[in-house]
Amino acid sequence: MTPAAVSDLRTLLASMQPELQPGVYVFASLPGDAAPGGAGIVATFREREGWTVVMEEGAAQAAGVTPLFRAAWITLTVHSDLNAVGLTAAFARALGEAGISCNVIAAAYHDHIFVPVQAAGPAMDALLKLQQGR
Repeated sequence: MTPAAVSDLRTLLASMQPELQPGVYVFASLPGDAAPGGAGIVATFREREGWTVVMEEGAAQAAGVTPLFRAAWITLTVHSDLNAVGLTAAFARALGEAGISCNVIAAAYHDHIFVPVQAAGPAMDALLKLQQGR
């Protein structure tokens, strides 16, 4: 059974439990008439200009897909309510103050943060400090 979604900001921050996923992921763009799918794709989004895909770096290389951004993937394991207010702003501010860019995907159960590969460790540190209220 899935735990209830959390919407209270203090509870979200105290229990966000960031988890660094293994591997390297890339953001890439595919033509609008492409049918994104297959091994290694973790997210897609259709824009006017085409498809944005987030996929495992090895799968992108095997498929000849040119990466636009190489990222580490951090999941906030708290079950965040899609109507919650302030969580994204709080972690984006903490990462911004640490000089780390982030790209965020809010899914049905968790928030997923993609940061530059080389910033994975400092990003985890910043998120853990935020969780601990420091």
